[in-house]
Amino acid sequence: MPRSAGVVLRKRDWDAAFFDMDGVLTDTARLHIDAWEQLFNDFLSRRAAASGEAFVPFDTAADYLAYVDGRPREDGVRLFLASRGISLPEGSENSPEGSETVGALSRRKDGLFGHALQAGADPLPGAEPLLGGLRRLGILTAVVSSSRNCAAVLEATGLSPLVDVRVDGMDAVTLGLPGKPAPALFLEAARRLGVEPRRGILFEDAIAGVEAGRRGGFGRVVGVDIGDHAAALLRHGADVVIGGLSEVAVAAD
Repeated sequence: MPRSAGVVLRKRDWDAAFFDMDGVLTDTARLHIDAWEQLFNDFLSRRAAASGEAFVPFDTAADYLAYVDGRPREDGVRLFLASRGISLPEGSENSPEGSETVGALSRRKDGLFGHALQAGADPLPGAEPLLGGLRRLGILTAVVSSSRNCAAVLEATGLSPLVDVRVDGMDAVTLGLPGKPAPALFLEAARRLGVEPRRGILFEDAIAGVEAGRRGGFGRVVGVDIGDHAAALLRHGADVVIGGLSEVAVAAD
C-alpha cells in the first residue's frame, strides 16, 4: 500500500496541528472496534434467531471502516443497520436498556467502551514526543474526536496537558455540530485556536475524518494507517499516508 516516507513539521509552514484521538494519538481504537462488534453481533444474532434468517456477523474490517469509524455513535448505528436493510426508531439515550432503538444501542455501545477503558489506555508510539515537540516549536495542537469519552481518554493516557484545544462528541451535542465527515468539529477547533484551516495540518486514521479534513480546507491531510487501508485513505482525501506518529518529526528551521 502507498505510504509516505515521513512528515516533517516546521513552524514556518504550520500554525496548528489537528489530531483525531482513537487510533492516532491513543491505542483505544481497538476498544471501540471490540465494543461495536459485541453490540452489533448481539443485536444481529437476536434478530436472526427471531426471524429465522441467517446470522451474518459484523465485519470488524469492512463494516467498521465503511459505516462506523470516526463517526458519532448514533450515526454509526444508523449507517451500519441501513447497510443491512434495518431501520429502527430513533428513541433516545433514555430509552430502556433492552429496547431496539438507535438511542438505546448507542448507549449500550458507550457502556461497553467505558467498561473496557477501565483496564487502561496508552498513547500510541510517537504521540507524546510529537505533541511535546510541537509545543516547544510554538505550533498549536487540537484533538478533534467524535467520542464523548475524549476527555477521559486524554486524562487516562496523560496527553491532556499537551493539548491546547479539545473538540469532541460532547461539544457536537452541545453546539449542534454535525459529525465527521462534515468538517464542523475541525473548523470549531480551528476557530478556538484562532488559526486559518489552510495553516493547519491534520492527522486522521478514519475515512470519515480524512473527508472532513479535505472538506474543511485544511492545508494538509495526513492519513494514519496502522492496518491496511492506506489506499482508501488516499482515495478519500489524504495527501499522504503514514504508519504512525513515530514517522513525524519537528524541525526548528
